[in-house]
Amino acid sequence: MSKSSEREPNDLHKLRHSLAHVLAQAALKLWPGTKITIGPPIDYGCYYDFLFQKPISEDDFPAIEKEMTKIIHQAQTFRCDDLTPTDAKKFWKNRHQPFKVELIEDLEKNEGVTSVSHYANIGPKGEETFVDLCRGGHVESFKEIPVDCFKIMSIAGAYWRGDEKREQLTRIYVAAFPTKAELDQYFKNREEAAKYDHRVLGREMHLFVLSEIVGLGLPMLAPKGAIIRQELENWIREELKRRGYSFAYTPNIGRADLYKKSGHLDFFRENIFPLLEADDSAYVLKPMNCPHHMEVYRSEPHSYRDLPVRIAEFGTVYRYEKSGQVGGLTRVRGFTQDDAHIFMRPDQMQQEIEGILDLSFHIYRTLGFNDFTLRLSLHDPAKREQYVGSDENWRMAEETLRKALDAMKLPYVDGVGEAAFYGPKVDLIVRDAFSREWQLGTIPQVDYNMPARFDLHYIDEHGEKKQPIMMHRAIFGSFERFIGVLIEHFKGLFPLWLAPVQVAILPVAEVHEVYAHDLEARLKREGVRVVFLYHTESLGKRIREGETWKIPYLLVMGDKEIAEHSVTVRNVKTKKQVVVPVEEFVSTMTQDIRDRKLEASIGIST
Repeated sequence: MSKSSEREPNDLHKLRHSLAHVLAQAALKLWPGTKITIGPPIDYGCYYDFLFQKPISEDDFPAIEKEMTKIIHQAQTFRCDDLTPTDAKKFWKNRHQPFKVELIEDLEKNEGVTSVSHYANIGPKGEETFVDLCRGGHVESFKEIPVDCFKIMSIAGAYWRGDEKREQLTRIYVAAFPTKAELDQYFKNREEAAKYDHRVLGREMHLFVLSEIVGLGLPMLAPKGAIIRQELENWIREELKRRGYSFAYTPNIGRADLYKKSGHLDFFRENIFPLLEADDSAYVLKPMNCPHHMEVYRSEPHSYRDLPVRIAEFGTVYRYEKSGQVGGLTRVRGFTQDDAHIFMRPDQMQQEIEGILDLSFHIYRTLGFNDFTLRLSLHDPAKREQYVGSDENWRMAEETLRKALDAMKLPYVDGVGEAAFYGPKVDLIVRDAFSREWQLGTIPQVDYNMPARFDLHYIDEHGEKKQPIMMHRAIFGSFERFIGVLIEHFKGLFPLWLAPVQVAILPVAEVHEVYAHDLEARLKREGVRVVFLYHTESLGKRIREGETWKIPYLLVMGDKEIAEHSVTVRNVKTKKQVVVPVEEFVSTMTQDIRDRKLEASIGIST
């Protein structure tokens, strides 16, 4: 991570952005007449969306890669030309590229641009080989792109502008890294991660249920999955109470007027389900908890001495996602946030931001996420119409977050255009066991606008009304998505304290069952989650069953264990097996659970 203010795109961003141009040039060379749209860099490479005259397939990948390599070997460079919108539209109309014309028309309408930039690829003889509508951020020459450091990954369908009523395009994804070793490692991680897809493990471990009759994007946690969520809830609830939070419960719907007032109906409309009509009013299926929390705060008077007021809720919300975009637990339509809103005086902001970050780091590190990036998500001044509130409020909110991060000497990157419509935020992006990036928590999001819309205030030390500043924050983001990420991060082998079943008891034969049931009862009194696997199946089959269920400890009990008042403990993660006195096992295990240890202590080494 590196500290950022206003900066040029980094070298990797430039490489990936430039490669998108190479991809588009190659596609046009192979399939003249193809319509081109957009091709941004992404966190592992880039993609480009095309409208081909005939479908292409994975069989075409070698030809595309060969042409891309040929273009790179020519060491082409870029030339930037600034055109008026009129000239730019004429340019693309002459080239029969309607999507580019539409983009320029949108720039005129929404941003009021007076010029647009074109970047032309210039070949070895000074010839113009390809032109794209682009804002820049490229390598100086294609020779900076290593030819063995990219690979076409896949193709997918994508609607133009994300609109199901518009043209269906073909999106080509390319992985790209600075070195071949990094590219190879990416594909190795990707192949390894595919073995632990949470949708497969979730089914095998009976963690959650997806039902077409219930509805797309509406997963249900089965009893074992519910245990994981309950443990996470109990843990963060304990932490929040210690840190001065109070809990609220709010309904899953609210009047449309509430969301008109908050701005969601104007700026978040495409993510809201159709309005519900009742005899007294139109209602909204709750997409956010914050408007309800505004009303909770507003329901009683507040003095400056009362602040900060920290309102938390595990609130279920519903957001409309297109049917082709939902999947598993990580992209859903109904989910529960570990949400909170903090109302404070200006002089309390630094302390509150530090408190939120401290909580976030504690939570993530306990779960084994030690590699993360902070992103300062800012509004895009060029798209000012997409945001609510005054320029002054946005300036103050963004400066406040930047000063807080700088004061804490925390490295971060800027994310222009990543802010919510009502305020900037700090996003915490973690890398899992497979080095994949996940944007999980929002920690925090500064909001001057919603308190003003709801006329919130407190009485200061001079008896005058003042508007509080509000922060939104969520550590997990949503329980459903977070659990999906954890399933894959842990490869289904949850830490002892989170595991749905913590111990399986395996008596060797019927004669050993009394001893085994006594230990089962003892563990249950300690609050341990236990399953008893009877001797009717072979010991080997029961061990394999326990390993399939990914139960951390399998306890085998026969004549020797009874005689020594011990248990043979098989650590499913390490595959190591040790004999431990019963008292030592119970004491060590329960302490590990209380400490929320990442690795179980027994069976770590021989």
